[in-house]
Amino acid sequence: MQRDLRGFLKISLLGIVMGGVGTIAAEVLLRLINFTTNLAFYHRISWEAVSPVGNTLGWTIILLPVIGGVIVGIMARYGSKAIRGHGIPEAMEQIWLHRSRISPTVTILKPLSTAVSIGTGGPFGAEGPIIATGSAAGSLLGQLFSMTTNQRKILLACGAAAGMTAIFGTPVASILLAIELLLFEFSLRSLVPVAFATGCAALLRVYLHGLVPLFAVAAITHVSSVSFPLYAVIGALVGVASVFVSRAVYVVEDLFEKLPVHWMWWPAIGGVVVGIAGYFDSRSLGVGYENITGILTGSFSTGAIIALGSWKFISWVTALGSGTSGGTLAPLLTFGGAIGALLGILANHLCPSLDINLTIAAAVGMAAMFAGASRAFLTSVIFLFEITHEPQLLLPCLCGCTLACAVSYLMMRHTIMTEKIARRGIPIPHHYEADIYRHTACSEAMESNVQTVPETLSVSELATRIARWDDPASGLHAFPILDSKGLLAGVISRGDIFRSMADGDSAETVLEAGSTELITVYPDQMLHDAWQKILHHDIGRVPVVSRENPKKLVGMLFRRNFLAMRQRMLHEENTTERGWLSRDPASKPSS
Repeated sequence: MQRDLRGFLKISLLGIVMGGVGTIAAEVLLRLINFTTNLAFYHRISWEAVSPVGNTLGWTIILLPVIGGVIVGIMARYGSKAIRGHGIPEAMEQIWLHRSRISPTVTILKPLSTAVSIGTGGPFGAEGPIIATGSAAGSLLGQLFSMTTNQRKILLACGAAAGMTAIFGTPVASILLAIELLLFEFSLRSLVPVAFATGCAALLRVYLHGLVPLFAVAAITHVSSVSFPLYAVIGALVGVASVFVSRAVYVVEDLFEKLPVHWMWWPAIGGVVVGIAGYFDSRSLGVGYENITGILTGSFSTGAIIALGSWKFISWVTALGSGTSGGTLAPLLTFGGAIGALLGILANHLCPSLDINLTIAAAVGMAAMFAGASRAFLTSVIFLFEITHEPQLLLPCLCGCTLACAVSYLMMRHTIMTEKIARRGIPIPHHYEADIYRHTACSEAMESNVQTVPETLSVSELATRIARWDDPASGLHAFPILDSKGLLAGVISRGDIFRSMADGDSAETVLEAGSTELITVYPDQMLHDAWQKILHHDIGRVPVVSRENPKKLVGMLFRRNFLAMRQRMLHEENTTERGWLSRDPASKPSS
């Protein structure tokens, strides 16, 4: 217990450290993107934030993403192939395949390749790469100290969550993202360190950028209850769109796989499409956070929203499918916001009495697109609230995200985050289920009516009993040994019997042949504790003894008892019980 406490405190303190590291990494990445954007589009040395919109390069703008693609391809081939992609799937893969161990090279090359990619016009967000960079930093910190694989996974999640918080100012959504996409567990041992990391990152972000939300919107004073069903419909329709967007990425990726050129050149080929899209609409280039603000505030006309969404999608799906380095969240927000705003405009045109708030419609579209594409349901709902600081968005986004996730679940087996990993044969969990071993007491699963043997019984006599097939003991593989007072003295297994018979000592007693160093559990302990002891000591059973008298046997747990509990869980999950309202007489519940 003391060792667990020390480990928990150690990871919690390192979580705070990762909060600072993640914030620094995010700031460095943003400054690198700003520097590269200024240099590429305006031919000046500056670290200030700037957008490619308004450049005067003319048709030569088409060349910039190509040049960026060449540089990223070279970095990926001769540096690390792991920098390719949008960050989160790569972090998930390291958790499941490589025990949360990420090469230090990725920590350096990922932000550099992202800065080049986005700075030369790549239509990506910075969040995916900073999540990957934070993950790599957390993994690296975890490799510096002695710790378990699970603790290293928690540090990896701390770095990812801290990076996302530093970019968006969303500490709660970042915790949920870590749980839903990286940790796949909801426990205090992981929740507390990640919360420390995001809390630290949030405080540092306030110090650096103030409390202003990333996407400020006008205060929403009233939400009509009549409009909620329509927001739910918007969520469902955007959910369908999220399936299309997710599949489109991998269709394009498959097309690139068929090209007769080395994958190093794919980002440059994708850069041609990015450059052409940028020539016709420069708003499709770069991170485009100002586009998200424009959609939320209603600053764009209907035609501008259609043009932005179309060119951004063509540019992004091609660039991401080519395997260059960049994030998905900002583009997904742009697509979802554009679709949500257009659906809101259409609804107001067809039925003005509904009075759909276009800011809410766009926000629901953004949240629903993220929810449908990633199925990070809780993250999506809270995320829109935290990036806008508008509480009136919570309930509409909840309605929209619910239907978007439902539609995505029905239409698509994997998500945009897990499809690439699933293609490599790596199973990723989609559900959080309570471990039946952790909430079932040993007393509920143990066998109380156990065949025992006295300590004076010889091994040969016990072997004779087992040989009689009508004896209830014939099906057992181990027998508790009781002393003259009826208290537990040891356990003898069939293996012990075979060894004793092979040695030819037929007069040896079961106590002499068996084991007297007992591994026991109490009836009120959980099956998880018993299973841990069975695995740790490589035994096939464990006696259950009274807590008041540890020598008093109350039952036995065999491996078959654990399997029986799993079977019960499957039965409860898959067996349909007869209902009271069933019209079929045969299906009426029994009394």
